[in-house]
Amino acid sequence: MSVIAVERIKLFSTRSPWWCMIVAAVLTLGLAALASGFSQGPVTIGLTQGGAQLSQMVMMVMAALAVTTEYRFGTIRTSFQAVPQRTALLLGKTAVVAGLSALVGLIASFGAWGIGNIFKDGADLSINTAGEWRLLAGQGLVFALSAVIAVAVGILIRQSAGAIAILILWPLLVENLFNLIPKIGDDMSRWSPFQNAGSFLNQGQDFGVNGPQADAQYAMGPWWALLYFAGWAAALMTIALVSASKRDA
Repeated sequence: MSVIAVERIKLFSTRSPWWCMIVAAVLTLGLAALASGFSQGPVTIGLTQGGAQLSQMVMMVMAALAVTTEYRFGTIRTSFQAVPQRTALLLGKTAVVAGLSALVGLIASFGAWGIGNIFKDGADLSINTAGEWRLLAGQGLVFALSAVIAVAVGILIRQSAGAIAILILWPLLVENLFNLIPKIGDDMSRWSPFQNAGSFLNQGQDFGVNGPQADAQYAMGPWWALLYFAGWAAALMTIALVSASKRDA
């Protein structure tokens, strides 16, 4: 049996992934329904995606738990004995978690878009531009890369509480506090990984402060921003794999 098949069985044999997927879907679809149903103005595709970031956080928690739970109960030792090549095992786990996160992200984003069409009859939610396609379909890429980062943090921290705290506070609080730092704060914020993930999704959209007129606030174009975010994920995973290879299980 392949490593990916084993990791898939291990992941779905516990309750936490199922609960995380349900919560992620409910957050995205529920907030889309609320935003669309109670909106006094025009309903846009961007408005339907208001819960995407929260769903992303939930899937990151799931990804981290996929690793930290094994360290907590000591089953990681058995896994390493069965697959002595730790890198192969951890990459297999990462592939399964990232693939699941991408699927949830896609289902949630297009589901929220569909909810907007249902709750706001007559709203123009047709997907006409590359930016609108990027906002919807790009959620899968962002969710997948976020899961890679979460697995890497889980490997490095090994404790569920610590890993979850970092993964929630990093994008929601820490990167937003950079703007308070004099002189260099704005640049630090623009080059933060999750800010660039948002840059990939939001550039060219016509909602809130992220409209086309505000695209100059971003450090680079949308696809370069995604590549930059992917670079962070790859770098953190490389560090995590090296650490896992040298540290005792």
